[in-house]
Amino acid sequence: MAMHTFALTPGRINKFKGQILKHAVAEEVLQKQGRQVMMPKNESDTYSARRFLPYGAATTDRNTQNRFFQDGTGDRGNAMVIAHQTQEGVTALPESIVPQDVTCVIQEYSCLYGYTNKTYDLYEDNIPKAMTEQIGERVSLVNEMIVYGALRSCTNVYYAGSGTSIATVNGGPTLGMVRRITKNLKANHGKMVTKILKASALFDTSAVAAGYFVYCHTNLEPDIRDLPGFVPVEKYASGTPMPNEIGKVETFRFITSPDLPELQDAGAAIGSTDLYTTSGTSIDVYPIIVCAQEAWSQVAVRGLESLNPTFLPPGHKDKSDPHGQRGYAGTIWRKAVMVENHGWMALAYVGSKNLA
Repeated sequence: MAMHTFALTPGRINKFKGQILKHAVAEEVLQKQGRQVMMPKNESDTYSARRFLPYGAATTDRNTQNRFFQDGTGDRGNAMVIAHQTQEGVTALPESIVPQDVTCVIQEYSCLYGYTNKTYDLYEDNIPKAMTEQIGERVSLVNEMIVYGALRSCTNVYYAGSGTSIATVNGGPTLGMVRRITKNLKANHGKMVTKILKASALFDTSAVAAGYFVYCHTNLEPDIRDLPGFVPVEKYASGTPMPNEIGKVETFRFITSPDLPELQDAGAAIGSTDLYTTSGTSIDVYPIIVCAQEAWSQVAVRGLESLNPTFLPPGHKDKSDPHGQRGYAGTIWRKAVMVENHGWMALAYVGSKNLA
């Protein structure tokens, strides 16, 4: 005889989780890239990644960690060949490979909405459903800001105009800046991105046309479209554009979002730069994030097990709510992001044209 089970409760929660994830994933921009990590339970609150430096690399900085040939005089290629010549009958001295570990601590985040039995029973709109959508969008926004903050810790930094810091930025994005960043990424063996995470709650990936992906605020779209050689997405010869992708310049593929905020009034004095300023005194500075393949990783919000949702409709009576008058909807989740290779990404600070 078959045993009856309480199938309705887990089914409802799974649907609730799925609705949250559906609305969360739809809003993602930054989170569609980065190496995706599924963190197993009961392992640790610290995620650690390890890589080994290539032969000839040094631990000095982001550039030396990725290059076989360090700066120096003479024929460096020939010097490497000579260093590997072997004499008959002589055993070469064994060498060691050099590991590099990068760690970050997983943090917990949450959001919670409340409503009453009157709202649940009599209000003309479906408030719990609307809350579910809001929860998903909030999860996405918070995660985008977590990633945004982590990627802005990149040490491979460029400043527009004659700037040498955020406070001295006095120019907009230029083709020269694009080429300088590209030159650096290629010298550091940064591979172009060929796969991104699908717009679904799964860990599956989609193939995309190769390029370095560039993320910035939507306010920079006019500046990007004015760059020499800009090709809008509608003129791509092949490949599927990313959501929010506006076009490319050489190897750079630009993706914009209104949720990557600028640093208002953080740059140089406005003077005669004709760049935008909020206060009328100093230039608003916009971070531009350039990513090669596997420059950073994240513990992704993917799959039903990634969320721990709360859905308590009114009617549940206990000491804190003896008449069952209150209901709640929300979720708890965990997230961690870290830059694993600063030489495989870049961070540029620029101003934007004043269109007034």
